[in-house]
Amino acid sequence: MTEQSRPPRVLQIVPRLVSGGVERGTIEISAALVAAGWQSFVASAGGKMEHELTRHGATHVTLPLASKNPIVMRRNVKRLAALIERLDIDIVHARSRAPAWSAWAAARRTGRHFVTTFHNAYGAATALRRRYNSVMGRGERVIAISHFVAEHAIATYQLPPEKVRTIQRGVDLARFDPARVSAERRIRLAEAWRLPDDRPVIMLPGRLTRWKGQLDLIEAVALLGRTDLRCLLVGSDEGRPTFRREVEQAIVRKNLGSVFQIIEDCDDMPAALMFADVVVSASNRPEGFGRVIVEAQAMGRPVVATDHGGARETVRQGETGWLVPPGDAAALAAAIAEALALTPAARQELAERAAGVARREFSTDRMCAATLAVYEELLFPQAKRDAAESRTLDAGSDAA
Repeated sequence: MTEQSRPPRVLQIVPRLVSGGVERGTIEISAALVAAGWQSFVASAGGKMEHELTRHGATHVTLPLASKNPIVMRRNVKRLAALIERLDIDIVHARSRAPAWSAWAAARRTGRHFVTTFHNAYGAATALRRRYNSVMGRGERVIAISHFVAEHAIATYQLPPEKVRTIQRGVDLARFDPARVSAERRIRLAEAWRLPDDRPVIMLPGRLTRWKGQLDLIEAVALLGRTDLRCLLVGSDEGRPTFRREVEQAIVRKNLGSVFQIIEDCDDMPAALMFADVVVSASNRPEGFGRVIVEAQAMGRPVVATDHGGARETVRQGETGWLVPPGDAAALAAAIAEALALTPAARQELAERAAGVARREFSTDRMCAATLAVYEELLFPQAKRDAAESRTLDAGSDAA
C-alpha cells in the first residue's frame, strides 16, 4: 500500500449487482465512502444496479464473481490480486461466500486488510458446508448484520468475540418517508397494478422463493375467509419459475384468484408500501435482519413477521407490530386480522411508534458510520488507541 497521504481505497466484493439486501448495503456503503472523501470500488459480475455506483462516483469492475465453479474461483484469485495491486486497494470487504474465498486468498497474497460481512446465519449441517461458510469468519473484522447473526457466527465458527462487530442494517430514511411520496407516484403505481380503492391491502415484499413464506400467507388468507382483500406478492422469481407456478396453483386451489396479485418487480417500494394496510414477512427460515420490516415501519405500516432471527430485534410485539410462529398459518391469519381491525387512532399511534424506532435505531447513516469506523480501526489503529486513551483520561479527570 502507499502511504496515507491519499484517500483510503476500499474494494467491496459481491457476486452480482441485481437486487437484494446485500447489494443494497454494498451501494449504501459505497456512497458513504465517497461522501467521506474515500475512494470506493466494487467488483461483481454486474447487474442493473451498476449505474447507482457510477452515479455517486464509485467505480465498478466486472469479474465472474458469481461463479461457484472451483476453477473459476481459483482464477478469480489471480484476477482480484492483480486488481488490488493496480488500484492500490487498502481494504478488501467480502460480502458473499463464493467470492469471499477468492477475495481472502487475493488479500493474503497482496498483504491487504480483509473484512467480511455475515449477512445471515448460514446453515452448517455438514462438515463440507461448515468449511464453505467458514471463510466469512476469516476477516480481521467480521461484521454481523444483527445480534442474532453475531451470536450464530461466534458459536458456530468459534470466532473470537472481540473481532466481531454487530452493525444492524439501515434504511434510507430520506427515501422511506411518507411525506416524500407524492400523489403522482402513488397514482402511477395504482394504475399500473390496477388497484381498487375499496379493498384493504396485504403486502408481502420478497423474492418468490419457498422460504419467504408466500404459501403460508396464501393459507392464512384462506383461513380469514375474506374475499374483499387485495394481497400483493411483490418480488421476482429471478428466472426460477417453478416456485412461481406452485404459488399460482395454490392461489387457484384456494379460490383466491380475485384476491392475490403477483407483482414481478417494483422500482418504487416507498410508494408501494403506502398502499399497504399490513405488511407481512412470513419467512419460514430466520432472516438475518429483514430490512423490509424496517422499511415498512419507517413508512408507518403495521407489520406482521415470523418470530425468529432478526425480526426479534426489529419488531416489538404489541408495540410496533406482531410476531407469529413460523409456518403457523392460523397465527398469521389472526395477527393479520388484528392489524386490519385497528381503529384509525390506534393505527396512527402504532405508526408513530414504529417510525420512531426506525429513525432512532435503523438508519442508513448509522449503519454507514459504524462500518467506516470498522475500516478506520484497521487503517488507523494508533489514532483509535489515542482517542480511547484520551477518553479514559478525561473520565479520570472528571471523576477527580
